[in-house]
Amino acid sequence: MLGERSHEEYMGYALQLAEQAYEEGEIPVGAIVVANHRIIARAYNQTEKLNDPTAHAEMLALTAAFDYFGAKYLPECTLFVTLEPCVMCAGAIHWSQLGGLVYGAADDKKGYTCYHQDIPHKKTFVTSGVLEVECRELLQTFFKRMRK
Repeated sequence: MLGERSHEEYMGYALQLAEQAYEEGEIPVGAIVVANHRIIARAYNQTEKLNDPTAHAEMLALTAAFDYFGAKYLPECTLFVTLEPCVMCAGAIHWSQLGGLVYGAADDKKGYTCYHQDIPHKKTFVTSGVLEVECRELLQTFFKRMRK
């Protein structure tokens, strides 16, 4: 569906952004938005930097994609994010009518599936577990470092 690049390759780009967040002391979550086989938006968590609890990678990437298209709906886009979106981000995914959501690691404590499976738009295809081990390991390393 996304052309010659695989889900793993796109998630690799999101993982690079998550590593940037890690280096900046942010929870290491990265996100990209793909349309027509091109990355049109990229972001990572910036809640600490911006003093904004809504500055999740998904929210920032979606905002950049809205700006790119000058539209409030993204049915032709796929969001790749290293961690399962929270309820806030899943709600934004719903309202944007995003075409696809691909995430890496599940979030067993705050992910949207803890609350309800059907938060993303009914037309949004969802794929989980892409580069799951790598995404989870980066998060685990970050939280171990924070506990020291």
